[in-house]
Amino acid sequence: MASQKKHPIYMDYNATTPVWPEVLEAMLPFLRRKFGNPSSDHAYGRPAHTAVEQARRQVADLLHCADDEIVFTSGGTEANNLAIRGAMELSTERRHIVTSVVEHPATVQPCAWLESQGIEVTRVPVNRTGHVEEQSVGTALRSDTALVTIMLAQNETGAVMPLARIAALAHARGAIVHTDAAQAVGKIPVHVDKLQVDLLSLAGHKLYAPKGIGVLYVRRGTPLAPVLRGAGQERGLRPGTENVPYIVGLGAACALAVKNLMAESRRQRDLRDELWVLLRVGVPGLKLVGGQGPRLPNTLSVCFPEVYGSTVLAAAPQIAASTGSACHAGDQRPSDVLLAMGIPASVALGAVRLSLGRGTTRAEIVAVAAAMQRAHEGLAKRGGMAKCRSAGSMLSKRIRVPGDHGR
Repeated sequence: MASQKKHPIYMDYNATTPVWPEVLEAMLPFLRRKFGNPSSDHAYGRPAHTAVEQARRQVADLLHCADDEIVFTSGGTEANNLAIRGAMELSTERRHIVTSVVEHPATVQPCAWLESQGIEVTRVPVNRTGHVEEQSVGTALRSDTALVTIMLAQNETGAVMPLARIAALAHARGAIVHTDAAQAVGKIPVHVDKLQVDLLSLAGHKLYAPKGIGVLYVRRGTPLAPVLRGAGQERGLRPGTENVPYIVGLGAACALAVKNLMAESRRQRDLRDELWVLLRVGVPGLKLVGGQGPRLPNTLSVCFPEVYGSTVLAAAPQIAASTGSACHAGDQRPSDVLLAMGIPASVALGAVRLSLGRGTTRAEIVAVAAAMQRAHEGLAKRGGMAKCRSAGSMLSKRIRVPGDHGR
């Protein structure tokens, strides 16, 4: 009898999370008998409308805001576009944006497009721990700055930015503040009033809801133009018939996060720290990326010495994780985020990001540390970095960077 193949240990929760059982159960009725359009005023439409509004309250409870400040979108990318492009469309006098060099492509690309349309964009640096410093933002602010968009937590390093202090500086100069909080919501407390943000994006699939659903928080009174044009759903900011099952799933995921946020955050932090200790003991010369300063409790970014991070993962197929570099036809390119932190390219090429989640167990942590130690030892004996050139296009097909481009 053939043995059942084991699945790799999942250590890539920053890329995406599984749909949690309670979330799926909440969704199923709206994929079956409760299929009505929430805009329909009859026995099929009314339950769908009620479910959407309940989900809106559940999201609002997690963010500590009012229900009518929640706008459902198709995901984090759309939320970021609505925030950035929508804010700038109504800004006729102020034509300047401040952002950072370590933003997700879902922020980078809208800013770049606006730049091609004549908007000025200033990209502030990060320090050696990967954090944006409020002084850098303060220096970049101008009298014509319309928008400051800085992510709350960096997806590769886990660095949590000092957003409240940044927002205070921006507001003092009359600018609107947006944050991409996709990596933070559900992992750490996110309170929009304490952060002082006007706009906040989240992606459902980062907190155990399905892919294809997200939210833009819009503080009351914040001027914003829709990016899509159509009917009047979501206060006219996001037209289109609501994706009721996925909205319900996101609401359920947010309700779960409210219940166990702090306990689960501590559990993952303890496991992450134990994983770091095990790896540090087993791999001499291993470097911790961004270990100083606030960071997500589930994220461990390390650089393996004298080997490519991609080859470490290729040599440990029992682990599913991400790396900060790509191997294309034998040529490696280090992560731009790590380079922005001042990490030498030769060191950054050894980067691996390990991100934990609700399903992570201590037994898995021990197994991951042992497997990565064995992989590193074997590669080091065979010449380490030279091996990527012999692996060539095979690795370029297997390794994706940094594992969470989808929002």
